[in-house]
Amino acid sequence: MGKITTVAMQPTEIDNKTIKQFKAEHSEVTCYDSIESQLQELFLIRNPRYKFDKDYASAFIAFKKEIVGEQEIEEFGKWFHFSDDNSLIHFLPEAEYLEAKTGRNKNLITNEEQEIFYNGVVGIAGLSVGSHVAKTIAMMTGAKNMRLADPDTIELSNLNRIRSDATELDQNKALVVAKYIYRLNPYAVVTTFTDGVTDDNIDEFLSDLDVLVEETDDLELKIKLRLAAKERGIPVIMATDNGDGVVLDVERYDLHQDLQLFNGVAGDLTLDMFRSFPPEQLPKLAATIAGTEFTVPRMHQSLLEVGKTLYSWPQLGSAATLSGVVVAHLVRRLLNGQPIKEGKYECNLDSIIDPNYFDSNAVKEREQIKNDFINKIGL
Repeated sequence: MGKITTVAMQPTEIDNKTIKQFKAEHSEVTCYDSIESQLQELFLIRNPRYKFDKDYASAFIAFKKEIVGEQEIEEFGKWFHFSDDNSLIHFLPEAEYLEAKTGRNKNLITNEEQEIFYNGVVGIAGLSVGSHVAKTIAMMTGAKNMRLADPDTIELSNLNRIRSDATELDQNKALVVAKYIYRLNPYAVVTTFTDGVTDDNIDEFLSDLDVLVEETDDLELKIKLRLAAKERGIPVIMATDNGDGVVLDVERYDLHQDLQLFNGVAGDLTLDMFRSFPPEQLPKLAATIAGTEFTVPRMHQSLLEVGKTLYSWPQLGSAATLSGVVVAHLVRRLLNGQPIKEGKYECNLDSIIDPNYFDSNAVKEREQIKNDFINKIGL
């Protein structure tokens, strides 16, 4: 089996009855206790009439007594110890914590939609762009059960697009994201695959998944994951950063068993066909899969410079962040059975913001740069 940490970074729940003893025996622990303000949030969400009436002190005291009961407030709720930084955090019980945390989601997300979203099982392979997807889903209190796969560590050049910092350099990307999720929701169940998705663990990674988000750089793995998802009827979503925008792929293998991989842009592609490709043909395949018709001019021009004046293809934090937003939105809609546009399409900020984007000269210039790229790469 590949290296699997079933509940990576999962905090340890401390028995409320022994919390005072735990604190006494671990004086070096950093304690975060905001239970009073968490209770107040819960009170206000259940009593929205106090939005414009701040005279609720006595009502809150009565509410707190009803919720907490006769026990000391220190013994109410749940305490979790996070071993990686030796911190101790006090949370409301799961149902109340989720109620308070999702209070501002309503009614943009209904209670029923939120419950379905929370109970979804989502797998994310590739935690560069995928880190934004995972963190946004967790922020919206979706997918209590997440599987995160990436063999790589965070490097300095990743910090232009991964929401992390220098203290997390050289740490496995999946573990870093899991740590963030658990501090946001200690009741989550995050499975990390720190060898990435391999032939040994692909079955475990995909087992009972509702949605697969594929954000890896490995072309062969992209194909393997899609073939396996297609066999299991799992929908696949992929976001490719494109300048400041995003190219989206939505492959509904749950609806169309005969759907070609990558929505057919690479033909009836198989692993045997891929493995027979000469190395010099792989950039063409990658460009075709990414979506040459959507690629922005500066991306076209930059791709021709990789290995010459550029070490790697360019990626921006704005596009990575936007990818997290649009994929999280797609995942929520998909889990709730809401209609979703299938195929390959783009989320292009320039087309919305640039007043000259559709001028004939601008269109002609983009087309010329695209054709120049296609000719030079040999598509």
